[in-house]
Amino acid sequence: MSRIRVAHPRARRVYGQNLLADPGAVRRVADAAAVGRRDLVVEVGAGRGALTAELVRRAGRVIAYEVDPGLAAALPRVPGLTVRVGDFLAADAPGEAFAVVGNIPYALTSGVVGWCLDAPGLTSATLLTQLEYARKRTGDYGRWSRLTIRTWPQFDWALAGRVPRGAFRPVPGVDGGILRLSRRPQPLVEAGRLGEYRRIVDLGFAGVGGSLHASLCRRYPAARVAGAFRALRLSAATPVGLVWPEQWLTLFRLLSRR
Repeated sequence: MSRIRVAHPRARRVYGQNLLADPGAVRRVADAAAVGRRDLVVEVGAGRGALTAELVRRAGRVIAYEVDPGLAAALPRVPGLTVRVGDFLAADAPGEAFAVVGNIPYALTSGVVGWCLDAPGLTSATLLTQLEYARKRTGDYGRWSRLTIRTWPQFDWALAGRVPRGAFRPVPGVDGGILRLSRRPQPLVEAGRLGEYRRIVDLGFAGVGGSLHASLCRRYPAARVAGAFRALRLSAATPVGLVWPEQWLTLFRLLSRR
């Protein structure tokens, strides 16, 4: 099961898969996932089964999705592994706690991340994406995206490693990044106020008024916005992408106080 085979040409062409061909990279992804014998793991895009084999060795149960019938048929049937031929994005989430792990087709990254964020039982997602995507979503460039800020109260976003492009077959044009999403045991914003928090974030990123400060003044008293910025030592000219998640949480508490 652990032997790595060269990707089938049709699978590469039709499904856009860049399969892991480096055992060390497979182990790094599995290490980042940090799954144990009591865990249920859902794998996105099993391919030839290199990562699948490592997950089966570590986890209690693995449900492996593979859209290519030929690749799925080649996956061995072993205890603890369920192979499902089909589109992961069209699948229902398990009705129990589970983790997602996968070396995902880069073109499907947004869809897979969205599926994971929407799944009530998801505890974590460890996804091998384009390095640039993982860096942008985790603030590694010094800037933060709206999706990250919007979901920060419920999920921690972290860059858990880098996989060089030479670890894949066929070799893609860019390196991979291990993106790790972890659901927080206790949300940083009360469940009943998450909608209000997200509306503030959406307003701030909308660019109405030309700056974050001006955008927030469209909904909140200017004096209150100015006071919040002073408390955080933020300039009124600070670009929205440079405001850290923790600062957004403080902005929310200061602006929405009752």
